[in-house]
Amino acid sequence: MPAELDAFLRAEAGTVLAERLRADWLRRLAKDGDWTGFMQVYPDLQVPDTELRCHARTARLMSGDRSVLSEVAAQWTELIDSPAACEPTLRAAVELGMVGEDDVWWRVRRQVEGRTPATARTTLTWLPSGMPAMGEFDQAVRSPAPYLDRLPANFAVTRAGREVALAALARMARDDARGAYVRLLRIQDRLEAGDRAYAFAVLGWQAALDLLPEANEWFRAAGNVPMSAQQRAWRVRSALRALDWPTVRTAIEAMPAAERDLPEWTYWLGRALAATRKRTEAEAQYARIASEPSFYGILAAEELGRAFAPPPAGDAASAEHVRQAESDPGLARALALFRLDMRTEGVREWNWALRGRDDGFAAAAARIALKYDIYDRAINTAERSSPNANFELRYLTPYRGIIEPQVRNQGLDMSWVYGLMRQESRFVIPARSSVGAQGLMQVMPATGKWVANKIGLRDYHAGRLGDPETNVLLGTSYMRLILEGLDNHPVLASAGYNAGPGRARRWRDDKPLEGAIYAETIPFDETRDYVRKAMTNTVIYAAMLEKRPQSLQARLGTIAPRTLEGVATSNDRDLQ
Repeated sequence: MPAELDAFLRAEAGTVLAERLRADWLRRLAKDGDWTGFMQVYPDLQVPDTELRCHARTARLMSGDRSVLSEVAAQWTELIDSPAACEPTLRAAVELGMVGEDDVWWRVRRQVEGRTPATARTTLTWLPSGMPAMGEFDQAVRSPAPYLDRLPANFAVTRAGREVALAALARMARDDARGAYVRLLRIQDRLEAGDRAYAFAVLGWQAALDLLPEANEWFRAAGNVPMSAQQRAWRVRSALRALDWPTVRTAIEAMPAAERDLPEWTYWLGRALAATRKRTEAEAQYARIASEPSFYGILAAEELGRAFAPPPAGDAASAEHVRQAESDPGLARALALFRLDMRTEGVREWNWALRGRDDGFAAAAARIALKYDIYDRAINTAERSSPNANFELRYLTPYRGIIEPQVRNQGLDMSWVYGLMRQESRFVIPARSSVGAQGLMQVMPATGKWVANKIGLRDYHAGRLGDPETNVLLGTSYMRLILEGLDNHPVLASAGYNAGPGRARRWRDDKPLEGAIYAETIPFDETRDYVRKAMTNTVIYAAMLEKRPQSLQARLGTIAPRTLEGVATSNDRDLQ
């Protein structure tokens, strides 16, 4: 290592700057193929990312340590989305017989199903035999319908032929699940039983994402074929939309233990047990998560007869913890960076300083952040402690002088406004998303312009989104307009605020749907998580502001069916 780098790393040992420099130096060593140097530097890296962990495996392999290949083989299914840095050890595991041909095809299938099917081309080159022609594979992935329509009669003679046809079906199902089903019917007799089951699993998954009623039936046709985590989850969700509680139960019970024990599946398993008259077993499931102040924890507690009560005041941090936090050099550097409006660097320093600290230190640090109006760090830091403590720090209500008048003017629920705002920006005024949403309420420039026209706000320009008062005016006005256009239902409106009102409307069912099921079956991962957290925030804020127990089930309510096609109000059309 160059002397200058070594001197800096020694002088700044334990700091985030040293960690970042060491990580960058390791990437340079990997690029240069200096694996000996890499192995000398890597042990001192405290928090390696996925790329560097993969480079470390390559370094071990290049030094003659073949035990790394056994580790790769054991983690094969977990490395499906791995970066290019993982490829040398993945390929070596195949070439040296640690991973079989079936596992390679499994990886190809998962990559084809995903958003970057081109990555499957690399995996195909690892096949020990029977690799399909790349031109044929590319055609199947890029133009799946024409490819399937021109399949030769003997396509299924080889595994490669069957796999490329399955790849075409998987790609077509993303855009047209019903069309892919028709083509599967044409060729299914020439496929092996496992291949047919796999095709139906893919069809069921994509149909479930499109909220098609056939999804549950297609998943049943898939039987017990191995599925990806996403497919297993949507198998449950498709059964929920169909109110098929026996299938909900069997699908959850068939999950690996690590998935089955997640709060969402614990709750829905309880619901399925209760629906099939197994109340005692259902209550045992609810009890596992009912103490958690989360979406499913609160719902589980309500199933046990306990509404969400106003949380107690948090314990004050001890004098010793306060002293430690106030004298911590990492927090001091972070505060200095925040004062210089260097938020990214400040957040990085702040988070680094909290590594390995106990709950008392985190609570003291959260109070320091609040003292300096760094609200997002106060919230995030308080969340590191016990989930049932420090609610007054985790659910702050800043800017009330700006927010409360607009809530009254718009006729909105204060708890809901704070619930969305907490989820949108953590009360960071200059917050800006990757797609351009800005400010406390994360208003998009185009949305701001549209709302300004609707409410008659003169002299509006996108620069005004950085002004808190204008941002809150536009954001709360948009909330009201969405709410009015979506049955005055906060679940629909929350989904609409995040993903657009048109999508929120299309995600309804042809029959009345329980609000919790609607939220669970939102096709967008980000929006599904957003709605669940926004509604949880709303209930907790309501309990704190109103100082009385609250019901999440009541707020989720029932989602009305889709309106007849072509029937919409003028406000609906404006909000498409």
